[in-house]
Order: sequence, then structure tokens, then C-alpha cells
Amino acid sequence: MSETGPTRISSRDNPLLKELRRLAQDAGAYRRLGRVWIEGDHLCRAARQRGLKPAIAVFTESFWPQAQHEWDGYAERTVVLPDALLHDVSGLESPAPMGFVIDAPAPPAVQDGVPTVVLDRLQDAGNVGSVLRSAAAFGFAQVVALKGTAALWSPKVLRAGMGAHFGLRLIEGAQLPDLAPLTMPMLATSSHAGQWLHEAQSARNLPHPCAWLLGHEGQGLSPALQARATLHIRIAQPGGEESLNVAAAAAICLHASAAMAVGSP
Repeated sequence: MSETGPTRISSRDNPLLKELRRLAQDAGAYRRLGRVWIEGDHLCRAARQRGLKPAIAVFTESFWPQAQHEWDGYAERTVVLPDALLHDVSGLESPAPMGFVIDAPAPPAVQDGVPTVVLDRLQDAGNVGSVLRSAAAFGFAQVVALKGTAALWSPKVLRAGMGAHFGLRLIEGAQLPDLAPLTMPMLATSSHAGQWLHEAQSARNLPHPCAWLLGHEGQGLSPALQARATLHIRIAQPGGEESLNVAAAAAICLHASAAMAVGSP
């Protein structure tokens, strides 16, 4: 345990509290401040499992006595706040009793040969976080978000990702030329054209590794990105719906690729 103990803050006007409020409530604040707020036990544990050491660990006064044995000394700095102050910071209806401040990671360069998901202007934070979660689950270790996609490290995307962020290569704000290093086949999702996914899977026609291209919820992929696709894939919908939610479609497609990679039929 730390010999000096945690820093205790009681004023809502403390500079750290002001920074936490910005990070928790403004989707783009992490880009300006260079730090990310991770809220809640689940996300904090997911970060620790990936070896991430936070700059600051924050706890409520009521939670700290039971958390002290496990977490004291883990972060570079530990801060304890009155419950009401941390609740004021939180963007959640039911605020969590702990959170981490981490340094915003420097975006890596796009790497060829790594199973990849390319996000083209996806707007909904829940969709983006869900796609990241599916990517991590199905072995797609690199996600490239083109400019216009929801901020990958925003609080809502972090919550929807459920810890997937910490196991992925995340590149955001990318432009089409940034995809040049990718020589892998590119698979475009479509609601109306291309080969049926189940037929491509049965014929073992899903290349691996590959890059799946996922487009805007309403407009789909841009024509320029469509033109780069090696293969166009659509999902059978015998129930008659016009289209699937992009996050649901991503989960289906990425699972199909993962099944091919491990040799399943």
C-alpha cells in the first residue's frame, strides 16, 4: 500500500474535478486534453488486464475502504472524493464509485496483414462501441475509423465497447489515402447487392485476413470506398426487413470470418 495515502479533494472547483467533468461529459475532450476518463469497475479491470497503468485512479469516499486493499498504489496517483462530487462528474444515470484517468494513446500506423475493420462515418456511439466489441471478440485486432466517425475514445463509445478498446489497434480520423498500406482483400457490406454471406461461407470464399468495410447508418459506404472493395457481401433476411443495424451486421460478418479462420464450416 501507498505510504502517503490518497489525495483527498472536497471542492467541486478543484482543477482535477473540472477536467474530469469535461472528459466525462464532452465526447471530444480527450482529443484536446490528451487524457481519457474510464468510468466503472468493469472498464477499470479490463484496462488492468491489458497491463494499462492509469495516471490517476479516482474513488468515492464510501467505496474506498473496501477498494483500498486492491487498488492502493496501483495508479501513479490515487484520489478520493465525496460521493456527491464523483456523481457530479459522471455521465451515467447510476454513477460508478471509481474511475481511471489514462493518457490518450497515440494512434498507431495502419498495419497490413492484421484483420481489420474500417468504419466509414458511423455516427452512433453505441453502434461504434458494439462494433469494437465484436471486432475484439472475433479476432479483428485493428479498427480504422475514417473522418466523420464517432470519436472512438468518447465516454459513450467506451461504455458500449465494454473494454474492447484495450485490446485493439485503434486509428481514428483517417482519410482514404491512409488505407493504402492495406493490401488485404476488402469486403464491403451491402443490403442489396453482392454475394450472400452464407453462400460465400459455404464455398469458403471469405478471405482471411481481410478488411471489412462498414458504412454510415443511413448512407452506407461512400462510393470511393465501395470502389476499393474486392468482394461485396449481403446478409440473407428472410424476415423481410429492409436492412440490418450496422452493429448487428458487423457481428454476423465478423463471426463468419472468424469461423473461416478457425476452420469451421
